Amino acid sequence: MTESITQSIRPLLGKTALVTGGARGIGKAIALKLAHQGCDIIIVYYNSAEEAEQICTDITALGRRALAIQANVSDEKSVAEMIAIAKESFEHIHILISNAASGVLKPALKMSTKHWRWCLETNALALNHLTVHIQPMMPAGGRILALSSLGAIRAIPNYAFIGASKAALESLVRSLSLELAPAGISVNTISAGIVDTDALKYFPNREELLKECEGRSLVGRLITPEDVANVAYLLCLPEADMIRGQTIFVDAGHSIIG
Repeated sequence: MTESITQSIRPLLGKTALVTGGARGIGKAIALKLAHQGCDIIIVYYNSAEEAEQICTDITALGRRALAIQANVSDEKSVAEMIAIAKESFEHIHILISNAASGVLKPALKMSTKHWRWCLETNALALNHLTVHIQPMMPAGGRILALSSLGAIRAIPNYAFIGASKAALESLVRSLSLELAPAGISVNTISAGIVDTDALKYFPNREELLKECEGRSLVGRLITPEDVANVAYLLCLPEADMIRGQTIFVDAGHSIIG
């Protein structure tokens, strides 16, 4: 009876979540949110080893298990090796957060084929690599969440190839949702508005973007990584089981204003 009550209060208790790009920004916020709700966490990072180890220390302090693994999510071999390492410590992965992203900030007419492959493979194809190798470890009721951006549906200066890769990601989510439904796994996208993370520092018009987004916010402030993490948590709950293949916007209403 006590176990049943605990599970009803903390429905994610004892589940394992794998978060790519989980050492910083939105990924870090999601990892910590899920850890606070009882999840063990696998942090996947590419070049943020110190940050990954620190967040593992923070998660361990919460009484949860944590593991940091280095991987290049755009490379299927690297993903397979990463999952093999995860299997040594965890029997199941109940939640996948595909958050790692990269790209080149240039006008489309100045981009190369290499740039296209870089954006598409890291931001979209990676989700398929991850799903292929994690799905055998994911029991019914599993959740897969991919992180997108408003650039998937809007033209943003210097964001052409990244935006196109995010649009491809959202389309892939719909297909995966259909294919994984018989296994009891739901797949959705979270499209975050402008969030002032380290990644935004690479935008030459960062201050302009922040000012515009704050002005268009229906709640009078910018979105935080924790705002996005809260929605990720909600989509992982059993009550969200009927949300399938959708793109959920977390942008304080930015996208509804013409």
